Amino acid sequence: MSAQLPVIDVHAHVLFPQLDALVSEKDPEGLAEHRRVDAIRHGATSQKYSGAMIRERWELLTDLPTRLARMEASGVDVQIVSPSPSHYYAFAQLELARELATMTNRLVREYIDQVPDKFHGLGLVPLQHPELMVEMLDDAVIGNGLLGVEIGSYAPDGQGGTVELSDTRLDAFWARAQELDAVIFLHPFGCPLEARLDRFYLSNTVAQPAENAVALSHLIFSGVLDRYPDLKVLAAHGGGYLPRAIGRSDRAWRMRPEARDCVEPPSAYLGRLWFDSLVHGAVELVSLASSVGIERIILGSDYPFDMGTEDPTIEVAEADISPAEREAILRTNAVSLGLRPLAALKENTQQSLERR
Repeated sequence: MSAQLPVIDVHAHVLFPQLDALVSEKDPEGLAEHRRVDAIRHGATSQKYSGAMIRERWELLTDLPTRLARMEASGVDVQIVSPSPSHYYAFAQLELARELATMTNRLVREYIDQVPDKFHGLGLVPLQHPELMVEMLDDAVIGNGLLGVEIGSYAPDGQGGTVELSDTRLDAFWARAQELDAVIFLHPFGCPLEARLDRFYLSNTVAQPAENAVALSHLIFSGVLDRYPDLKVLAAHGGGYLPRAIGRSDRAWRMRPEARDCVEPPSAYLGRLWFDSLVHGAVELVSLASSVGIERIILGSDYPFDMGTEDPTIEVAEADISPAEREAILRTNAVSLGLRPLAALKENTQQSLERR
């Protein structure tokens, strides 16, 4: 049965130059400041190499035939397409943020409609404006028929602080996401450590898994997953450092009163979350599976960035897991997550098999 289902990549990005053009027109000073801070965070050397990398992969991010050819070469049948995290524009003020999210959701819909049997999509919501998030979630899921939305690990609140995923102002968003059965794809972009990570590309290699761990910890320790037990959160990069260091979180839950806002030990919540397979190694993938359960892992490539993988199925194939477990990661777990079009595909496939 599983062989009849597509190989599904849940972590694949698209770039929309129209969004940068809109921000350049509406808030050039905000964009310039954002780029200044980004340069500090990454450092001059990484800025140079990242610029070259984007230029080299521009067609992979923007040109549909190029994307389809790469998908075929890598053995991926379906991509869950999400906007490049560079489109978060977390500095955008309220009305511009609404305009950007609305435009992004429409652009994702138009992009995936070009080859609807190959793509499903995720939209955006402005995390820096909690009061807008329900509206923009509805726009993505109801207005544009997307599977859910992508969010960062935190956002600046405009007053010198941050909006964390534990913020109670997000409760209405979590409630609506649960009601809509929407997928929330957690994908960090940026880290407040900034200049400490400006060498050796630590701004990505350390910051991304650290930000995943921080954001997931906010969700778990604050009791969000207790209040919204059917919430569907999919963490990029295998959830970062948290799954492999969850014992320390459990220790804090047992020993520290301030870490007891969640009902169960933190490790109990890993089995309620979902994780992509992008951990850069067969041993690491087995370790992730031992922490979260093989049934909670779905193939992810971070297409087409250099910190992703061009052959996402290889690490799955090389991992010391059973053939059935490999098939689960490549195909069936995405259906179990409840991605509606994929669930329909499973039903249609079953009906086709029954007619034969």
